[in-house]
Amino acid sequence: MKTAITELFGIQHPIIQGGMHYVGFAELAAAVSNAGGLGIITGLTQKTPELLAKEIARCRDMTDKPFGVNLTFLPSFTAPPYPEYIAAIREGGVKIVETAGRSPEQYMPALKAAGIKVIHKCTSVRHSLKAEKIGCDAVSVDGFECGGHPGEDDIPNMILLPRAADELKIPFVASGGMADGRSLVASLAMGADGINMGTRFVATKEAPVHDNVKRALVEATELDTRLVMRALRNTERVLKNKGVDQLLEIEREKGTSLKIQDIHEQVAGVYPKVMVAGEMDAGAWSCGMVVGLIHDIPTVRELIDRVMTEAEQIIRQRLIGFLDGVVAKAPRRAVA
Repeated sequence: MKTAITELFGIQHPIIQGGMHYVGFAELAAAVSNAGGLGIITGLTQKTPELLAKEIARCRDMTDKPFGVNLTFLPSFTAPPYPEYIAAIREGGVKIVETAGRSPEQYMPALKAAGIKVIHKCTSVRHSLKAEKIGCDAVSVDGFECGGHPGEDDIPNMILLPRAADELKIPFVASGGMADGRSLVASLAMGADGINMGTRFVATKEAPVHDNVKRALVEATELDTRLVMRALRNTERVLKNKGVDQLLEIEREKGTSLKIQDIHEQVAGVYPKVMVAGEMDAGAWSCGMVVGLIHDIPTVRELIDRVMTEAEQIIRQRLIGFLDGVVAKAPRRAVA
């Protein structure tokens, strides 16, 4: 399948593995790239630029296909040394960067000077247009369903994607709720040029996370995510657990007077506890509503091949059948 995204990034399938904290290591990124998608190393999971350089080299040893690095620009008094991280990306020969969080505008000259293509994660049309204006090559449009930070507008992808298609000139991928061939075909129909999958890639054999995490995703339903930190205008969609229940109780007690310090125990340093140690009740960790569509733990290649096979069946059999006057049943599908 060829789309503007496969052409832009030189990949076989229009599927991107989004950057995820303590998930986006070399082994997952390489597996996605080797299977024809675009794998992404999560830059700030590496505590120093030197460690990121080593992780890039490790990924380079595992794949000769294109892969990218995620850089999340954080609102922080002690910002990470972003110029040094960008230098590590440049010197590692990486030509694709997924940016997230705050606007990457300050760092675009350095990225562009290195010949790097930039795809920025956006949760609204207005932010997507700003990304286009500052020179991003593509955007990832994240609907309200997404894990992590869905923004504050609460617009789901059935509305957000067509709106983005109406306004944008650069290509974009759909993110939030993406799990299978149905997701891909629906996103293409609404104007996207591919999909970004996060939570779905966590439940794969190559994802370097504790087995407890993968089991939790298989066992959860679409009703098992919660929105936290709304009062701080830093909304995050997370998987429900005891730590999250405690966080929500504190939020109810504090109301509009909530401060980040009030929930520090439930949000700080959680990812190593969950992803590495498998402490599932440690606190808030990002998870999308798409968890309701996850029922198995395939290899990355099995997952991507399944998505593409199912998408082709839907397009060639079901959709064309409607035009030909055939009442077409949905294709029999494998487990998601």
